[in-house]
Amino acid sequence: MPGSLEQSILPLDHLALRGHDDGDALVLREGVLSWKDLRSRVSRLAAWLAREVPEKGARVATWAAKGELTCLMPLAAARAGLVHVPVNPLLKHAQVAHILGDSGSVLLIATPARLSTLNAADVPGGCRLLGEGEALQTAADLGGDMLPSEADPDDLAAILYTSGSTGRPKGVMLSHANMWLGAQSVADYLGLAADDRTLAVLPLSFDYGQNQLLSTWFAGGCVIPLDYLMPRDVVKAAGRHGVTTLAAVPPLWVQVCELDWPAETAAKLRRLTNSGGALTVDLVRRLRALFPQARLFPMYGLTEAFRSTYLDPDLVDSHPTSMGKAIPHAEILVINDLGEVAEDGQEGELVHCGPLVAQGYWQDAARTAERYRPAPAASRYGGIAVWSGDRVKRAADGLLYFVGRRDAMIKSAGNRISPQEIEEAALGTGLVAEAVALGVADERLGQAVHLVVRAAPSSLDASEELPRKLMQELPNFMQPKVIHWRDAMPIGPNGKIDRTGLAAQISAETAA
Repeated sequence: MPGSLEQSILPLDHLALRGHDDGDALVLREGVLSWKDLRSRVSRLAAWLAREVPEKGARVATWAAKGELTCLMPLAAARAGLVHVPVNPLLKHAQVAHILGDSGSVLLIATPARLSTLNAADVPGGCRLLGEGEALQTAADLGGDMLPSEADPDDLAAILYTSGSTGRPKGVMLSHANMWLGAQSVADYLGLAADDRTLAVLPLSFDYGQNQLLSTWFAGGCVIPLDYLMPRDVVKAAGRHGVTTLAAVPPLWVQVCELDWPAETAAKLRRLTNSGGALTVDLVRRLRALFPQARLFPMYGLTEAFRSTYLDPDLVDSHPTSMGKAIPHAEILVINDLGEVAEDGQEGELVHCGPLVAQGYWQDAARTAERYRPAPAASRYGGIAVWSGDRVKRAADGLLYFVGRRDAMIKSAGNRISPQEIEEAALGTGLVAEAVALGVADERLGQAVHLVVRAAPSSLDASEELPRKLMQELPNFMQPKVIHWRDAMPIGPNGKIDRTGLAAQISAETAA
């Protein structure tokens, strides 16, 4: 296998075997789990899951805040021969219903408060619901033990749902090998070690967030999961737990830089990592000034292939706008419009090849065929590659630079948001006849959601009612920052709404 690391690929649950027995593995609100405790809890939860869901390859979903369940399930489900489907705890009933139905999950473990928001129509037949506390307590009461699995590295281990520019979220299929090699790769280039302590502030339902756990555990280190209410909570937790590693997205970094960090806390941070959007030159400088001893790792990734590139921290000051180069186990090619490797300085599509490429979209052959296509002839890996749709350029020194996206995805506060999902929710209220969701440049969010609508002829007081209805149907990160009301939508030459013209119009209004 080409690449800088030549180590055996093991089933994902073997990550529980990495650390020293007496070392800290997981810091929960209820107490600290040593590595010996972690191994015991994973084994016990896996044994219970195998009894509850004996069918190998069945999907089991979790919908809860960060805690013992959500942290242990990636390993326990893998050991039990099941496929874990983590659901973003910020999602609401309509999105959860889609994920449950699409994945065919046979069990949803969630907090009782979240379960209470589901209607009967939201839960597909054959899917059982179970409270988070009840599941953990039952597993503890029954006891039991399950030996580490001997799964094939190519077996499916997880389905992570990610939004596309059109349609509802699609499930990306990740194998044991995808996740093991992803953890190994990141642990390697970040230089993680057994004495590292990672503050996990990102959602565990995202590949970037889940890798906070997996890469730290690959190195034998300790994870401190945190669901923060205010950015200051991050500062407090970092100081309280002696955090050495912090991963975030640009909007959180903006907030982090606005806070007063105790010198002792800032000095303990060894590394900062960023993905989910590019860092501005100004933000890079602010981070470097606030954490002069920490190594800053700007990174680029996509769920379909996990992570593609990172910028060497030694180059951040001199090349702050670069995406860097390929991470270990990834081969990154820039392919021009003729299907050939682009020349230096020539724009092309970023194509990701190698063993980090996921297995496609769950039960969606059409969309899989669009994104997952044969690797370019120049690839040393061959096989299937992810054609990202992102336009990049490669400089003479090999560093990559982002140019733009082909699709209409909105990237807000590190979240990839489908415009169509927001538009469908707006139309579903019956208050509007037409709806267009756009991403408008925003200093704090990267992009802010703006919704342009034309009221339905029969609707009264729609301007007051629409925001209230959207709050019921969409998670907070999808809520429009601004709703623009129009008597008529601009129409392009093809008879469709002129989205490009509308976006330019809204951007101009916003900037005025």
